Amino acid sequence: MPTKILFVQGDITDMAVDAIVNPANTDLTMEVGVAGAIRRKAGERIQEECERLAPIRLGAAVATIAGNLKALFVIHAASMRPDEKATAESIRLATHASLMRAEEKAIRSLAFPAIGTGVAGFSLAECAQIMLRVVLDHIKMRTSLEKIYFVLFDDAALKVFEVAHQRLTARPAPRTL
Repeated sequence: MPTKILFVQGDITDMAVDAIVNPANTDLTMEVGVAGAIRRKAGERIQEECERLAPIRLGAAVATIAGNLKALFVIHAASMRPDEKATAESIRLATHASLMRAEEKAIRSLAFPAIGTGVAGFSLAECAQIMLRVVLDHIKMRTSLEKIYFVLFDDAALKVFEVAHQRLTARPAPRTL
């Protein structure tokens, strides 16, 4: 069964999936942005578990409990160092590492935010291209993932991801002679 890629406008902390992805920093501090929202809703145990695992290298990802969230796990994907910005390469690596952690746990449903576009300051359009390319390449191989959600905060971001997906998956028109 092919993996479905779905786009949702909303709050990633409300997703009832096997795992959500936290766009983390290498110190795994969950103070602001999506990370802060996850910590507030999940509870302090998630930050305590992060403190035991930190630091991680840029582009790596680790999984923790999800605390009070509907998800079972949170995958913390380090797309930036503290007080620095995300890069195309760090987003690519963090997305790939998140998918690898999901495979290790035989996760069937995973929700991604737009990694690196909040406090990390990366372009939303470029982020969409990078993340979707990594996901599309990943699902070409055997995978436990049945559904991959991209959960975007507002309608404008949702449209950017939908358009990027359409462009990346469009089949060229057949040539006529």
